[in-house]
Amino acid sequence: MPTITYEDPDQLARDGATYLAEQISAAPGPRVSVGLAGGSTPAAVYRQLRQHDLNWERVDFWLSDERWVPWNHSESNGNMAHANLIAAVSARFLRPRWAPWLEPDESAAHYDAELRSLHPRDHAPDLVLLGMGDDGHTASLFPDTRALQAEGRWFVGNEVRSLKTWRLTATIPFLHRANQLVFLISGASKAEMVARVANGDDLPTTRVANGPAPTTFLIDRAAAAKL
Repeated sequence: MPTITYEDPDQLARDGATYLAEQISAAPGPRVSVGLAGGSTPAAVYRQLRQHDLNWERVDFWLSDERWVPWNHSESNGNMAHANLIAAVSARFLRPRWAPWLEPDESAAHYDAELRSLHPRDHAPDLVLLGMGDDGHTASLFPDTRALQAEGRWFVGNEVRSLKTWRLTATIPFLHRANQLVFLISGASKAEMVARVANGDDLPTTRVANGPAPTTFLIDRAAAAKL
């Protein structure tokens, strides 16, 4: 499990953003595809990342998952990404559709088509950022949900019965297409799951991290405490 450990969340945000800026700058081709994660740790990284002087106009941002809420909702990952990063840079940002008359999987199917248009032929996502929940989920691939078995789709609606809600999420096959996956994880509450992922336990994060896509974990010392 390739890991870079930082002293605390502040260093993770600051130096992790520098790491990501270097990956974006080094990506080949005229366009750079970057998947964004939700969560407080990515949000802190985004606030640092937006300060980097990059050629933002060649970057296409999209979401690795989204909550089934309106665009301006406080729990929306897209709303968080816009507030902490997108509003301050000149990159393009693709978000899943939301409307009260849409079903989650209708929105996911449309976003799937948008992602396929963004990645024609053999063009893979250059960089996908992911977090990890206390239960080992990543993106909105929760334990014991149908999205874990999705094949042929890049993005699906996923009912999370434990939370009594729906999410939209990138699928494992799509994440495994990426040129690089980067997990951003901080806090002592994540230490047990980080250790379980390192041990190879069957968790959604483990399934994603142990695929063909090169993967790096950027974590703070508290999250690494049980490694």
